[in-house]
Amino acid sequence: MSTLTSNPTLGDVLKRECDPDYTRETVTVKAGSAYPIGTVLGRITASGVYARSPAASTTGLEGAEIACAVLLEPVAESTTDTKALALVRGPAIVADQALVFDASVDTDAERAAKREQLAAYGIVVRTAV
Repeated sequence: MSTLTSNPTLGDVLKRECDPDYTRETVTVKAGSAYPIGTVLGRITASGVYARSPAASTTGLEGAEIACAVLLEPVAESTTDTKALALVRGPAIVADQALVFDASVDTDAERAAKREQLAAYGIVVRTAV
């Protein structure tokens, strides 16, 4: 018997939001490897481009260590910066298990810090049922 699996969808990530016209924006995502839906993003101070939010300040990504957005659509691997839809402010609730953290965010404490950073933007992380 085969098992059917599907890719995550917007409904898997975003559980509630007050008004999509207020909470979502089209942002520019840094070129590089693919970004799955639900990726936790930070904003690079110098350019305003969004990238995966690393655990600590990283050369070339200064500012992105503060999680401030969640990607609401997948972004393919690209050699150029790409436009994508992101949740940039709340009030909104996202599913904890659907979030995709940067590889450097590899401890419970670091993931908890990212959740707190998102909460500062009104993006509340909850365990979904």
